[in-house]
Amino acid sequence: MLAKIHSAAVIGLEAEPVDVEVDVGRGMVSLTLVGLPDAAVRESGERMRAAIRNSGCRFPYDQRITINLAPADLRKEGPAYDLPIAIGVLVASGQITPDCLDDALVMGELSLDGVVRHVRGVLSVADMARHSGITSLFVPVIDAPEAALIPELTVYPVASLAALVAHLQGAEQIAPLDPGWGMATQTPPPATDFAEIQGQEHAKRAFEVAAAGSHNLLLVGPPGAGKTLMARAMPGILPRLTLEEALEVTRIYSVADMLPPDTPLIQMRPFRAPHHTISNAGLVGGGQWPRPGEISLAHRGVLFLDEMPEFNRRVLEVMRQPLEDKSVTISRAQGALTFPANFCLVAALNPCPCGYYGDTERVCTCSLGMIQNYRKRISGPLLDRIDINIEVPRVDYEKLTRTTLGETSATIRGRVESARSRQQVRFAGTSLTCNADMGPTEIREFCILPPEGQALIRSAMRQMHLSARAYHRVLKVSRTIADLADIDVIQTHHLAEALQYRARVLDL
Repeated sequence: MLAKIHSAAVIGLEAEPVDVEVDVGRGMVSLTLVGLPDAAVRESGERMRAAIRNSGCRFPYDQRITINLAPADLRKEGPAYDLPIAIGVLVASGQITPDCLDDALVMGELSLDGVVRHVRGVLSVADMARHSGITSLFVPVIDAPEAALIPELTVYPVASLAALVAHLQGAEQIAPLDPGWGMATQTPPPATDFAEIQGQEHAKRAFEVAAAGSHNLLLVGPPGAGKTLMARAMPGILPRLTLEEALEVTRIYSVADMLPPDTPLIQMRPFRAPHHTISNAGLVGGGQWPRPGEISLAHRGVLFLDEMPEFNRRVLEVMRQPLEDKSVTISRAQGALTFPANFCLVAALNPCPCGYYGDTERVCTCSLGMIQNYRKRISGPLLDRIDINIEVPRVDYEKLTRTTLGETSATIRGRVESARSRQQVRFAGTSLTCNADMGPTEIREFCILPPEGQALIRSAMRQMHLSARAYHRVLKVSRTIADLADIDVIQTHHLAEALQYRARVLDL
């Protein structure tokens, strides 16, 4: 008898439909699995056999079993096919009626006792199922809230193979999960509040501008000045994720198998701070089966590179294209995959190897050659893609010990959200979400300067030797500063502040 069960394969961030075809009939006793499976899929035969036996069902040992994962030219990986293969064997052997899963999709890993375990990429699978006309989804209990984020689907949380068999036989029904159950997740407070950071008012202003327009930011200062602390506080001043953005981020973490079990929907802006020993594949993504890297895990959030010169220069250079395109494409012999990478880069570094060049309290012990070699680890093209450059000096004792607190992150976030609201109205009907996403066409339309501003930028182009990219980035920062001031037209003082941020703080 032939059985067909609907399942799915996760390729990049998307899911592709896979039909699990099982034929049980007479012939030489064997179990054959075809359809371009990897090692984990090939091992599913042993897991499925033990799970069926330990769930109180009959495994057809005396018959020939052929399992095909179609389409055959699509590579299959992971243990997510255990459950559909087991159900297919039970349907083909006559223990379950063949028409009970016509409009349903099944996925899940099986333990030897029949318990259904977690699988990755359930959100992408649920979205694909909805667009494919599937109405029911049978997934592991731990993954059901994630699947329930997709509307128009009936999601059944499956605890074990025995429970699913009882449901399909009509003996004991599995209660479907309420639609949108995962939306009830509470947003945790930020880890660090800007009110607790004493001094550094000019740096806080730079963070506000960067957050309002999603601009890249470089911090240069001695050790202990507060660079890392302010960077970790930045997610608290970013605007709240919209539902569409939250689903984008959740899908990335689901595919990367990094979604916390108690967080079906990510509602906080991501903050990623990889160590400087990270590889190219770890930063931008890759591997034999390409997975998202740190720049994709930071999508719609912050990527923080502490001690930036300590990173391998080749690793830093691979970020140049994603910083421009807001996505990264990974090519392999079997095809190319594109992952989103629309993040705000925050980088921090010391001014020299010892960290005290230009410090007012401690004497730098580095030679001029050492300082130049240290700063050359960051290339000019990469620095040209950073919109805001800020010096973070040592904090005075009087500022450090004062009892009054500064503005809270919530207050700053209110101004940032107002600026983002202006940008959303401005970019309505386009794919742009913030000023940093603007291209030359949008800059020409929305970044019009008064005559005094044109004279100022003309003079700055000559004196600061700005490139065409730097010119456009200065205009985008100016547009963000005007949005924070709730002004439609960029004024000269907005442009002057943006040019101040453009000054190269790494020049000797």
